[in-house]
Amino acid sequence: MSPRWNPNPDIRTGRHVVYNLHVHLVFVTKYRRGVFTDAMLTRCDEIMRDVCADFEAELKQFNGEHDHVHLLVHYPPKVQLSKLVNSLKGVSARLLRKEYSAHVRRYLWGGHFWSGSYFAGSCGGAPLTVVRQYIENQQRPVG
Repeated sequence: MSPRWNPNPDIRTGRHVVYNLHVHLVFVTKYRRGVFTDAMLTRCDEIMRDVCADFEAELKQFNGEHDHVHLLVHYPPKVQLSKLVNSLKGVSARLLRKEYSAHVRRYLWGGHFWSGSYFAGSCGGAPLTVVRQYIENQQRPVG
């Protein structure tokens, strides 16, 4: 790399790849029950950071309310997003149910913690209109 180049910490490199992938995830509790307390959200943050680290991903931001959590995850291209989500939800559900069992049982039953669905939105980088314009303006060879 050129010494004049200021590295961006979000742009990472692998053996054959340069990447900057972020995803915004939202997980909702089963039946949207308001189970979370401040202490539970703090613990959920810790659990999810550990799970992300196991996938060589980084949990950049975490927060939540009584019935859902938001995550901003920076992940490598080798990570299959659905597997990361499955692990995040599975591990956090198991540990939160175990560590806060009496509290959780008041709101949730039947072995479920999270709703089966989730939101995943790609984010970061330039807006789509800018990327489209950049691609459109490439110097395509004629003939």
